[in-house]
Amino acid sequence: MNNEIIKIFDTTLRDGEQSPGASMNTEEKIRIASQLERLRVDIIEAGFAAASPGDFDAISQIAQKVTHSTVCSLARAIDKDIKAAGDAITNAKFKRIHTFIATSSIHMEHKLKMTPEEVIKRAVNSVTYAKEFTNDVEFSCEDAGRSDIGFLKEITDAVIEAGATTINLPDTVGFRMPSEIGAMIKTMSEYTKGRAIISVHNHNDLGLGVANSLESILNGARQVECTINGLGERAGNAALEEIVMAVKTRRNIFEGLDTNIDTKEIYPTSRLIANITGIEPQPNKAIVGKNAFAHESGIHQDGVLKNKETYEIIRPEDIGIDSSDTLVLGKHSGRAAFKDKLKKLGFDDVSDDELNATFERFKELADKKKSIYDDDIRALITSEMTHIEKVYELVAMQLMDSTGGVPSAAVTIRHKDKEETDASIGGGTIDAVFKTIDRVTGFRGRLIDYKVISVSQGKDALANVTVKVTFNDNEPAMIGHGLSLDTMLASAKAYIGALNSYLSMQERLKNSTTKGA
Repeated sequence: MNNEIIKIFDTTLRDGEQSPGASMNTEEKIRIASQLERLRVDIIEAGFAAASPGDFDAISQIAQKVTHSTVCSLARAIDKDIKAAGDAITNAKFKRIHTFIATSSIHMEHKLKMTPEEVIKRAVNSVTYAKEFTNDVEFSCEDAGRSDIGFLKEITDAVIEAGATTINLPDTVGFRMPSEIGAMIKTMSEYTKGRAIISVHNHNDLGLGVANSLESILNGARQVECTINGLGERAGNAALEEIVMAVKTRRNIFEGLDTNIDTKEIYPTSRLIANITGIEPQPNKAIVGKNAFAHESGIHQDGVLKNKETYEIIRPEDIGIDSSDTLVLGKHSGRAAFKDKLKKLGFDDVSDDELNATFERFKELADKKKSIYDDDIRALITSEMTHIEKVYELVAMQLMDSTGGVPSAAVTIRHKDKEETDASIGGGTIDAVFKTIDRVTGFRGRLIDYKVISVSQGKDALANVTVKVTFNDNEPAMIGHGLSLDTMLASAKAYIGALNSYLSMQERLKNSTTKGA
């Protein structure tokens, strides 16, 4: 007897990107989408096409790249949003439009300023229009957790008749308890049985996102919207890895149910997201936190040594952590060993150019760093696989900040095979570096966000710097990443990376406009 499949709808690229500081450039989004496909998520919500030209471009490129998962774009119940979503997913093999409107009294009265009848009419029109682009249309009742159940039934009937095949009932503000969500989902799943799939999207404001999602599954939900590492607005979303592993681990509770997820890709996916966004899961995060399989207590250590099941309900190997790997890489390691390590870390789709470039960076790092950790290698390969054209490239940098003096920096940058050097002072060392880059390139950036994390451990750990910079206040801010043992060098690389992302986006938009003319 085959298990009934719970569809996993991943919204890391849309809702997850709304986490403060979690924005990604197009190349990074494409890399993440490819990894989500390896993870075998059923639906990838690639973004909100109408939000910006950059979002539209990213969704369009993901639609062309992904061939197994369904590619979805979010759209408000507005014609221009739906058209943008439909145009963005045109080339997807499997495509979906996800349109929504608020259904709670507080939202209809204060935000929409619409009557319930007007909301239903708008919802029906949006689904009808979305059907012109794809037969797979999902409709969301925003703030369903605080909506009247009678009205939910009324609007659900209307949009199903208009052609919606999935009805999403989100707890948009993470307000409800598991028992309340369970009761709502049970009522709605029985009401729509045989007519549509009931989906849930639970936020984590009270720390109940995963609990509410699991309770929803037990009460009839057959699609769960979630994110890697629980990323998302405010306190985040229900974490994909926790939902999937709960269903897998507690077969006795979720009898006859399963997901299509390849769980061995969970940890590699988590690390990829962390490296790209610069947002690390807290150490005690369930499933993917650094301490999730750590045992410090003597009693626990003794038990695990005798039988791992005494204190481990999940094997590290089940989520893609290869605890048996004894291959140690260093400066004498060859290309074959390095390629084998990449494969074990889940990067078996690396091109020859990416392999060669990453191997050279690895050798440089091994000359300076005593111990090379898996996270170091993940950071190197992720950086290379999400690279963009290096219009500007950092060649050298020198800092001058004598005690009591004025912070200054001298930077040499290569552009079109020519090198230019300049210097500048600043309010601090980082400010001086960024101002000098502005002087050399002729572009003036405004720093929105800056963060630095240690990639692995030890005093010689790689610094991973993530910056968010806007080069035009009328356009979205760009993300840049920099890796180096020297934090200042990593900062300069990140800033230049953000500029290159901006120039790359401008070039794509220019070409797109030219083709459409």
